[in-house]
Amino acid sequence: MSSAGQAFILGAGLGTRLRPLTEFLPKPMVPIWNRPLITFAFDHLMAELGVDDFLVNTHHCSEVYGEVFPEGRYQNCDLSFRHEPVLLDTAGGIDNVRDWLPKAEPFVVYNGDILTDMPLKEAWDHHCQSDNLATLVLRSHGDELRVGFDEGSGQVVDLRGQLRPEWEARYQFTGIYFVDPEFLRFVCPGKIESVVLCFLEAIRSGEKIGGFVSDEGVWSDLGERSAYLDALSLPGRGFPSYSGGAGFDRIAPSAEISETAKVDDLSVVGANVRIGDGAIVERSILNDGSIVEDGAGLNRVVVRNDQVAKGILENIDL
Repeated sequence: MSSAGQAFILGAGLGTRLRPLTEFLPKPMVPIWNRPLITFAFDHLMAELGVDDFLVNTHHCSEVYGEVFPEGRYQNCDLSFRHEPVLLDTAGGIDNVRDWLPKAEPFVVYNGDILTDMPLKEAWDHHCQSDNLATLVLRSHGDELRVGFDEGSGQVVDLRGQLRPEWEARYQFTGIYFVDPEFLRFVCPGKIESVVLCFLEAIRSGEKIGGFVSDEGVWSDLGERSAYLDALSLPGRGFPSYSGGAGFDRIAPSAEISETAKVDDLSVVGANVRIGDGAIVERSILNDGSIVEDGAGLNRVVVRNDQVAKGILENIDL
């Protein structure tokens, strides 16, 4: 199988760790380089796996998705949304879209708050050629090495220390996994629960939950502020590799920047932003309609839509 037709993007989280930036936005819709974060997931899956049909689950500020994608399309791909009035967690979210999922072909599940250009084609082919019910894309390094993986067999043997706490070889789960429709028999209809519990139940039942280690490219969970701002340096390192680092709009054409202001190459300036005389902007994100007053100094500051920044500010969100 050369391509993956459908991908379910998890977009329903509350984004609590990224507040106040997510006060009026779902976390996957937080802007990065003047684009919603989730569009990088779409582009990644289109380029790597040929996905042309996306479904996103929604909860917090769900109306924003419809405002940004009113036509139900992204480029040439179908894009639909499934609202969860009550958060269903990851397995519950999958259960809630059973009617949309393919009945005979594997599909992709992808966390909507990650930013990555890691190669996926080899991992997808590996899954399609295996008899795994699901294959988790892993990395050998990271902040949360919680997946016990046996490289010899290619199988996940533990998650969160629930099955084999003594297992030493631990890996980072990337939030990307490939699922065979047969796996859905381990997803309890109508139940709010994590898909990790379903993986564990499948392993206990003797079924194969595989892993594929991919350490190439960039992978970052943008759930926290520091990771969000650190991502500003990625275009200088050729991100995203699947597009040759192209397609960034770091300074919107409608921005008004004083000739005496200084904006460094790691900052992003949105539409209709005004930056006053003598202002200095470094490693900061200025969202649409925001204002930086004369003489202000910003370092690692996020200014939300239509907010005003004045004075000397560092490591703060407005």
